[in-house]
Amino acid sequence: MSERKATIQVDSLELSRQHEIMDRIRENNEMEYAKTGKKPAMHVLTFGCQQNNADSERIKGMLNQMGYAEAPSTQAADVIIVNTCCVRENAELKLYGHIGTLKHLKRNNPRLIIGVCGCMMQQEHAVEMIRTKYRYVDIIFGTHNLYKLPELLERSKNEKYTLIDILNTEGMIVEDIPVKREDKYKAWVTIMYGCNNFCSYCIVPFVRGRERSRKPQDILEEIRKLAQEGCKEVTVLGQNVNSYGKDLEDTVDFADLLRMVNDVDGIERIRFMTSHPKDISDKLIETMRDCKKVCEQLHLPFQAGSNTILDKMNRKYTKESYLEKVRKAKEAMPGIALSTDVIVGFPGETEADFEETLDVIRQVEYDQAFMFIYSKRKGTPAAELSEQVDEEVKHKHFDRLVKLQNSVSRKLNEAYMDRIVEILVEGPSKNDPERLTGRTRTGKVVNFDGFDKPQRDTLIGSLVNVRITEVFSWFLNGTVTD
Repeated sequence: MSERKATIQVDSLELSRQHEIMDRIRENNEMEYAKTGKKPAMHVLTFGCQQNNADSERIKGMLNQMGYAEAPSTQAADVIIVNTCCVRENAELKLYGHIGTLKHLKRNNPRLIIGVCGCMMQQEHAVEMIRTKYRYVDIIFGTHNLYKLPELLERSKNEKYTLIDILNTEGMIVEDIPVKREDKYKAWVTIMYGCNNFCSYCIVPFVRGRERSRKPQDILEEIRKLAQEGCKEVTVLGQNVNSYGKDLEDTVDFADLLRMVNDVDGIERIRFMTSHPKDISDKLIETMRDCKKVCEQLHLPFQAGSNTILDKMNRKYTKESYLEKVRKAKEAMPGIALSTDVIVGFPGETEADFEETLDVIRQVEYDQAFMFIYSKRKGTPAAELSEQVDEEVKHKHFDRLVKLQNSVSRKLNEAYMDRIVEILVEGPSKNDPERLTGRTRTGKVVNFDGFDKPQRDTLIGSLVNVRITEVFSWFLNGTVTD
């Protein structure tokens, strides 16, 4: 294995023990249901990124296997799990507010079990805050031991104080956890956990651990099962998917994995995120071009346009090298939709530095950008930098960035007018249930009509052709042409 570090698998006996506990809790819940006629219910609140969403689907899967139905709200739940995020300070403060709103529910229902988990709970100050100020929380656990939820749930019923179980480890790979998917036709599939990049502003490596990859056969088994259940689209997830496979004994990289997934019968579309610009290879771009199921969409965060700021961020690429990789992607896949992440107001950012960021937006022309004002994260190197940017300047720059990106997004969407595009039908439109909604291969949201209700229902989960008739900044409208 040379210098590769083997990925740790959770012991099968430990997983068997958790499954036994799940069965025991399920039997108790079934007996309660027989007595009261009310099935115990759970509600999971999720904050943060796609990985948190994938984790919550596993939390729901375990609770579902333990006999809990899904409650429509926290008020109707017997178990509430809050899956937290700590990427930005504002998000963390809001989470404390959400946890605070649960106090009256616990007062009204002492049997209610409240658990808090996720990235925020890998930080000592956050755990101490919950333990001392939110004493009605029953369970605290982190990102590395979701699989222990059955045990923690069972133990919490006999504990007088908050039960805390945090693993301070580089993390493990845990297979054979039940999953309750949010969507029948689309699915998140995690292929790796953690991050080795240590960008100076980012807390993720400290709360998610170092990079560790799932075995290809386990990933493919999950995706084949999804296809058999009717899933049409998978999005493979990792903090940096381009690093996939570096810790495995087998010589396999992310491009190889994409080709394997492309061969799975029944899957029609493949997406992935996130790619780190320093690691995206010519091989991956060629694989995207050659694999017909891989969508023409690439999320490639550039974060800042100034080489000075990129160096302070420890991003390990330059503006010029980033633009060259974008050029290669566009050349290989004309019409590819690009999205990105941008941070405004990083310590030391000058007016000239910010203009470099705007220049990248103009040159690349992103279909979508996730834009953030820099927020100090305790425990990261950037939080200790002395050249913090004035808040007023940050907000002015942010407004200019949003205005520019909105104009770019609108311009790119206008090119779709009167085009016929392939849509994976996801279901009724949120704003108009008489219409259907779905996405193009490039990730554009499209609302459309053309059928009565019985026909609409049969279309969900299928691919249809839609002619675009109206264009807006963030979505498109159209009519089915089939």
